Amino acid sequence: MRVAGFSMVRDATRLDFPFEAAVASVLPVVDEFVLVVGRSSDDTLARARAITDPRLRLVESAWDFSLGSAVLAVETDRAMRSCHAEWGIYIQADEVLADGAAATLRQAIERHDADARVEGLLVDFRHFYGGFDTVALDRGWYRREVRAIRLDSTLGIHSFRDAQGFRVGPENRRIRAARSGAVMHHYGWARPAWALVTKRAQDRIIYDTERQKDPERPLLPWFPGLRPFADQHPAPVAKWIAARRSDERLVEAPKWGAREVMARLTFALERLSGVRPFEFRNYTLVR
Repeated sequence: MRVAGFSMVRDATRLDFPFEAAVASVLPVVDEFVLVVGRSSDDTLARARAITDPRLRLVESAWDFSLGSAVLAVETDRAMRSCHAEWGIYIQADEVLADGAAATLRQAIERHDADARVEGLLVDFRHFYGGFDTVALDRGWYRREVRAIRLDSTLGIHSFRDAQGFRVGPENRRIRAARSGAVMHHYGWARPAWALVTKRAQDRIIYDTERQKDPERPLLPWFPGLRPFADQHPAPVAKWIAARRSDERLVEAPKWGAREVMARLTFALERLSGVRPFEFRNYTLVR
């Protein structure tokens, strides 16, 4: 059974994506890795070409921003369709699998391959926020998402909306997925201020919402579900993190209004019970 890795990236230097680390965290367990590189205004393509692993295959593309956030799903699908394997491991340019997680994910693929009910596999997420020593844990952040899928085209699996997860068929049925036990680190909101400012400018193009257009909102709003992180970061991203550690404050000071108090109570109840009521799931869990 062949397993492929796939991803897409554009303007990685301007937006400070550690995509080399993302690719490196998947490569040990895949037979090929397809990276779709969007036409960029920086050296992203040169950086991608500098990855010398023979399993890496580059596909160049031009993003159609008239599609809004759907362009992210279109480019993810482009990468997925370019794979030649039975299963694919998807990783975004600001995500890095924890040490050992790639092997865990590959083992889960092999374990579930014969079970036709399972169309995808979930990974557990750690969302870093405002730096590399804080994680976001409240209900505004998905706890897990599908990052391995069957690549059988007859199933109709495709990237959904802004490429957070996957759906099935024209009716966008939720993908049937099992937990893998693998852990993914998400660094999109841990990047330095200059990269977050650039991200906000791009978001105004991709996400056509009033919030994204508001220049007065803080760089990163504070909320009660922030907790310290004292564990290890994955080896492939260690140098990238070390070069970006600073005392720069990226998150606004805590504030307590009715909304924050209610969020704190909800978060506390979830931590005590282990249950997140009315949690949004992009998938149907197969046990």
